[in-house]
Amino acid sequence: MVENIGGIETLLQEDRTFPPPESFAQNANIKDPGVYEEARKDPEAFWARFAGELDWFQEWDQVLDWNPPNAKWFVGGKLNASYNCIDRHLKTARRNKAAIIWEGEPGDWKVYTYWDLHREVCRFANGLKSLGVQKGDRVTIYLPMVPELPISMLACARIGAAHSVIFGGFSADSIRDRLEDSQSKLKQNADESVEGDTPVEKVVVVRRTGHADDKMVDGRDVWWHDLVEDQPLTCEPEAMDSEDMLYMLYTSGTTGKPKGIVHTTGGYLTGTYATTKWIFDLKEDDVYWCTADIGWVTGHSYIVYGPLANGATSVMYEGSPDYPDRDRFWAIIEKYGCTICYTAPTAIRTFMRWGEEYPNRHDMSTLRLLGSVGEPINPEAWTETGSILIAPLPGITTLKPGSATHPFPGIEAEILDEAGNPVGPGGGGYLTIKRPWPSMLRGIYGDPERFVEQYWSRYPGTYFTSDGAKLDEDGYFWLLGRVDDVINVSAHRISTMEVESALVDNSKVAEAACIGKAHEIKGQAIVAFVTIKDQIQTSDELINELKAHVATKIGPMARPDDIYFAAELPKTRSGKIMRRLLRDVAEGRALGDTTTLADPAVVESLKAQYGDEE
Repeated sequence: MVENIGGIETLLQEDRTFPPPESFAQNANIKDPGVYEEARKDPEAFWARFAGELDWFQEWDQVLDWNPPNAKWFVGGKLNASYNCIDRHLKTARRNKAAIIWEGEPGDWKVYTYWDLHREVCRFANGLKSLGVQKGDRVTIYLPMVPELPISMLACARIGAAHSVIFGGFSADSIRDRLEDSQSKLKQNADESVEGDTPVEKVVVVRRTGHADDKMVDGRDVWWHDLVEDQPLTCEPEAMDSEDMLYMLYTSGTTGKPKGIVHTTGGYLTGTYATTKWIFDLKEDDVYWCTADIGWVTGHSYIVYGPLANGATSVMYEGSPDYPDRDRFWAIIEKYGCTICYTAPTAIRTFMRWGEEYPNRHDMSTLRLLGSVGEPINPEAWTETGSILIAPLPGITTLKPGSATHPFPGIEAEILDEAGNPVGPGGGGYLTIKRPWPSMLRGIYGDPERFVEQYWSRYPGTYFTSDGAKLDEDGYFWLLGRVDDVINVSAHRISTMEVESALVDNSKVAEAACIGKAHEIKGQAIVAFVTIKDQIQTSDELINELKAHVATKIGPMARPDDIYFAAELPKTRSGKIMRRLLRDVAEGRALGDTTTLADPAVVESLKAQYGDEE
């Protein structure tokens, strides 16, 4: 049970609320709060309405077939994700609208209209066919944030081959694990991962650097530009069953073996289409930028499938936010006139650490809506908190800094106690989803038992998110982090997010991560890893100041025993702090799976630093 979280109310300042500005609410796509009740009364009809806004080759016979834990959506329906993201817009004025605006890290850039995108997707789809890729095959994509990445995803979807995108920073061993698990027939780039006994038959290589590669293997490796050169400009899309696999996406597991999360075509496309349309209040002239990497599920849903199914203009950026200087994000917003920016709390905290000088260099007056995703966001870094399941609707929701607000219409989220009983307002416990939703994962590839054990065993018939959460007196949801991110100090169970938010509340702190370390008297002691803002000097006095600050904000039981200063914290590419690795460091254990880290050197540096302190 996630106990002792009453103190978080003062910390999160729940009396601070932000209703949508009147002019924004008047122009919002969704103005009537009645949509929540409509969805509650008949969720199947609610989702079917969104599905009906997509193009289907064959109408479905049944909206939902629910046999816990297995759900099937829009049973009997046939459609194609690539067709819905491209072809249907060619019948309208959108055919000449920018679909993807791509900015390369060196400063090169390119705009693909929907007509351009259709041509390039069809050429590569025909190229895949020429290599023997067929409906039902798996294709692994290992590319940086270049246009060929979404083009290859949409080409796979077009011919009915499931894609598996692997983040471009993974090692050869990590790629090989995913290749072997998915039994992929074709992959792109990464020679070492296909050496030896693998299912890979062909490798398509994108030339990004302009340098010739003398390691091309005859009979296996093919240049992208050679493959597509003489291909036809049209490719008939396959009629896919709604429950056919669209893609699998691998995430690391606690056992070290990556798990391939399966998403199907009809339900996934309906869910991403609906949430993109309503949560971002999309208008026809919006320039929308999700700063995530496509190698993460946020990038799949909110760079590629969600925006393109809506006919939006989606911005892609290849590189780092600090190249060539720390104003790169703001320069991109000014350059393309972005109206919506969707980023991660970790990026926001980094920008706060860098200071106001960099955004002040640029005119960002085009922005009208900001969003954040990926983890609970501390109030100081708050803009808007949103996700596929729990998120504000911009024209309706009064916002509270740090709260994810309410479940999206049609999502039945509930916070349960240890025994499975719903908690009332003011209570805390475990976040669950009571009913199926269209874009829900359909399983773990090749491992149905693990799927049940991981997500459905704690509360049979109910999806368990593994997150702790609190429901405030107004019915707002507050996400407290993973349930294993709770520290038991002398019988007080303290959320890591609570302590981290207290630390970041200090004006000298940019970011913090807390873990519990074994303690012979208290059971666990709180250890904090803190990144301070630029120009601030570390000192014993600062450590004492921060410890006292936490004690004042939360109470003496939350006072950290140890605080260590860190230039960077270990994070996944999506920006989530890997606290289990910090626990490994604190306990002196061998490091667990580090394949999802954006920069594995960070945790090694902390390990060395922590050892020196010991």
